[in-house]
Amino acid sequence: MALSRASLDAIPTSFASVSVGTTDDPLEDKLKAISAGGFKAIELGFPDLLSFANSVHGEEVKEDDYDRLCSAGIEVKKLCEKHNLGIMMLQPFSNFEGWPEGSQERLDAFSRAKGWIRVMQAVGTDMLQVGSSDSPNITASFDSLASDLRELADMLAACSFKLAYENWCWATHAPTWREVWAIVEKVDRPNIGLCLDTFQTAAGEWGDPTTASGQIEMSSPNLLEIQFATSLMELSQNIPCEKIYLLQISDAYKPPTPFSTEPSEQGLRPRGRWSHDFRPYPYNGGYLPVMEVARAVLRTGFRGWFSMEVFDGGSDGMGGMKQYDFHEFTKGARASHNTLLDECADGP
Repeated sequence: MALSRASLDAIPTSFASVSVGTTDDPLEDKLKAISAGGFKAIELGFPDLLSFANSVHGEEVKEDDYDRLCSAGIEVKKLCEKHNLGIMMLQPFSNFEGWPEGSQERLDAFSRAKGWIRVMQAVGTDMLQVGSSDSPNITASFDSLASDLRELADMLAACSFKLAYENWCWATHAPTWREVWAIVEKVDRPNIGLCLDTFQTAAGEWGDPTTASGQIEMSSPNLLEIQFATSLMELSQNIPCEKIYLLQISDAYKPPTPFSTEPSEQGLRPRGRWSHDFRPYPYNGGYLPVMEVARAVLRTGFRGWFSMEVFDGGSDGMGGMKQYDFHEFTKGARASHNTLLDECADGP
C-alpha cells in the first residue's frame, strides 16, 4: 500500500496526560500545554486522576474510592472541554487477566474493572487500555486469558465502550503484537482491538537494554533486521485496520550502561524499567526503528489516533519529567509527529 503524505494529514493526535510533568503538577497546566501543542485529545492516566481527586477533595483519595474519583472525573471532563480536548482513553489498566478462578486476585481485578467503567462514564471516554499482564503468577493459557478479556469486553459493551489491548514488551506471556493479536482473535468480540505502540514493538523485537549494542544480539548481524522486517510485514498483512484502535508513539534512549538481566529492586523486568524512564519522543535522541513500526501500522490502512506516550527521564533515565517546560515539550512532540509522518510517506 502506497503511503501518500496527503493521506496522513487527517490522522488525529493525542497526548498521554502522564507524559507531561509528574502527578504532582496541576492537571490543568498539563492540559493547557497539550492543547497549545496542537493535540486534540488526551489519554487520561489514572495516576493523574487520582492526584487531581486529592486536590479536589482536599485529602488523600484511595484508588478504590470510586465515588470520589467519579466526582473528580466530572471536573476533569469540564477542564478538557475548556481547553478543547477530548478524552480518548483511560489508562493504564494492568494485571487484569489470567488469575486463577476463585482467587482473591481475580475478584479484585473484576471489582477494579467495575470501578474503572464508572470512571469512564464520569470522564466521558469510551475506551479502556488494558496492558498485557506482567504478573509472574498468571496462567499461560491463551484460552483463559481470552476468556477473562471476553468477560471484560462484555462488561464494557453494556456501556457501548471498547477495550484496547496492548502488548507490554516485558509481559509474562504476551509481550509482542503477535501474542496480543492471537488473544484478541480468541476473544472474538466487536469491541476489542489493539493498542499498538512503537516502543513496545521495537523495544521488544529489536532493542535490548541489557546489551552493549542496545539491540537483541543474534548469531548473524543481518538476522535481527530480517526477523524484525518480517514481523512488521506480517503485522501489515494480518491485522485488519479496524482492529487497531490507536498507535502510541515514543522512542527510547540506549542506556549508558547495559541493564542487569535481573529485575530491579522494584521488581521491574529490564524492559519495564527501560519503558518507565528512557522514552523520549521520536527524533529527540532515541535510536529505535520507530518509523518502520509506524509505517507498518499505516500500511494496514489504519488512519486513527497517533498518541504520544513518552516517559523522558533524559538519556540516563535519571532526570525525571520535571526537567522540561511543558509548552516547549508538547510543541517539540508535535513537530516530531509531523516529521514522523513525513518519514513514513513514500510520496506527496
